[in-house]
Amino acid sequence: MKIAILLLTLFLSLNCFSAPKARNIEQSKEEDIVPPLEIPMIPLIPAAPNTDTTTDENNNITEWELEKTSTFFLDTKVNVIVPLEIISDVEIKALVIDDQKVVVPFELEMNKEPDKKDFYKLNYSETEIDIDQDGAIDTKIFSPRFINQKVVKDNYLHIDGANISKEGVHRKRVYVTVELKEEVR
Repeated sequence: MKIAILLLTLFLSLNCFSAPKARNIEQSKEEDIVPPLEIPMIPLIPAAPNTDTTTDENNNITEWELEKTSTFFLDTKVNVIVPLEIISDVEIKALVIDDQKVVVPFELEMNKEPDKKDFYKLNYSETEIDIDQDGAIDTKIFSPRFINQKVVKDNYLHIDGANISKEGVHRKRVYVTVELKEEVR
């Protein structure tokens, strides 16, 4: 209690009796911006011995007395790794007439530039598709072997109209993920 009163008195005396600093009006605003000092908040150590009581399953009360007090300052650094991800959705619409062969280029955008070259590659849930489900492969997806840029270009969809036997609107959803190159050991 005496320490708390002493600290309160010291705080009030410093704030009440200190003279305000004179300011020059011509000072630039850049001088007003000062980064705060990174001083850790260290808790006060109790002046009197600290005790703690516990009760066990037989209702026996045990009193523990704190014998030694220590204060530790820990500095923590975290290394955050953001995985490479595809951030763009691609919707492809194509009109195929008779036996026409259609090539549709498309791009995929990643969340960042890959950190390693020739290490990441695209993995499609399907690359050869039977869009009209008649048993003949009529649509193929082609992409570069590895992802080396933020925007992956040179992707294209090849549709062969000769293999499409059913007329109408056909839809297919294909999922794309980023895969790591398997290293040979």
